Amino acid sequence: MGKYKMDENIYDAIRKNIRKYRKEKHITSAKLAEMVDLSHDFIRQIQSDKVRYNFSVETLYKISIAPNVSLDDLVKKEKSDLTKSH
Repeated sequence: MGKYKMDENIYDAIRKNIRKYRKEKHITSAKLAEMVDLSHDFIRQIQSDKVRYNFSVETLYKISIAPNVSLDDLVKKEKSDLTKSH
């Protein structure tokens, strides 16, 4: 069995997707925070490219439910992201 290589950019892809789907559904960061019972500041940190705060699977699941987006869609990397990581 081969070694698994950790994709260091997965959190970046998730951050982009949270912002993308939240905006597509016309949900503000404050509204998303309210919907998933987390602080607005925490949601902003999760989405931030600068803070780069890591989060739990439970948090990711909660965030996926609010805008009705699958976990698969939240972790999906865009083709341009795939070429950068290889």
